[in-house]
Amino acid sequence: MDGQLSVLQKGQSVSARGVYLVALGAAFWGLDSVLITPLVKALTSSQIVFIEHVMLALYAIPALWVTRKHLWKLSIRQWGAILFIAWGGSAIASILFTRAFLYGNPNAILLLQKLQPVFAVLMARWLLRERLTRLYPMYLILALLGTYLLTFGVSLPHGISDIRLVGALLALGAAGLWGGSTVMGRYLLSDLPFETVTALRFIVALPLLLAFVWGSNWGTMVHHAMSPAVLLNLVFQALLPSLVSLLLYYYGLRQTKASYATIAELAFPACGLLLNWLVLHQAVTVWQFIGFAVIWVCVAQIARVDVKRPEQAVSVA
Repeated sequence: MDGQLSVLQKGQSVSARGVYLVALGAAFWGLDSVLITPLVKALTSSQIVFIEHVMLALYAIPALWVTRKHLWKLSIRQWGAILFIAWGGSAIASILFTRAFLYGNPNAILLLQKLQPVFAVLMARWLLRERLTRLYPMYLILALLGTYLLTFGVSLPHGISDIRLVGALLALGAAGLWGGSTVMGRYLLSDLPFETVTALRFIVALPLLLAFVWGSNWGTMVHHAMSPAVLLNLVFQALLPSLVSLLLYYYGLRQTKASYATIAELAFPACGLLLNWLVLHQAVTVWQFIGFAVIWVCVAQIARVDVKRPEQAVSVA
């Protein structure tokens, strides 16, 4: 519909399987902290994200060729949504998030990422006209409380008053773009296969990422990237937190409201906590375990929400 953003949910209800798949896909993002830490010592944040997307093009190009018939039917509004999730969510947000770890308190940076649901819920209500159940605000508050307990326990963030403004702004920018990408992805999945949305997210981001690294010393970048340890991390980064996670995520998102999916995405910090304990040998407190449990209880309760009534087509002028 020209001049309108139109969404048709086609009688779908909130699916428990969909919520769990979104949570599982988001859980793979917990690998980021383990994989990115050694990478930022060898490459810039823009270079890391660019090389990762070059690897992901090996999936995206064949996938787009197989599903190419869908591309000719895309409207200008849909291409706008694709640009948002590719340039905003896949390229810029990834760079902002990676670079944010170079500033301020890493725990505070992660806490700011937990604001993604706030951005996503606001956009879902504004663009998709999603109706929230009476208990949804309670689940949102509990999930955010769980992420706080998971990250900080009952203490205040150490050094939060000293965090550099640039780090906070980078983290907030990533949170807003990722939250908005959840909503835009849900809009696109009404008409496109999840494999196509995933491929478009990767391939459309490449020109922008190429512009970001154009002035780099390509010889030095390739030399560092081909180091066995760095290359192995880049491959795992491209396969698990990016490709596998997003395929699971978008497949589940087809059956889930954007506002519900964004809480399921809070499985990310729970997985991050577990990996920090197993791989980085960081101590886990009782309060962090409680936060872990609160997040998963919220995800489980959301998955059980019984929303049987068909969704209606909505449009935003």
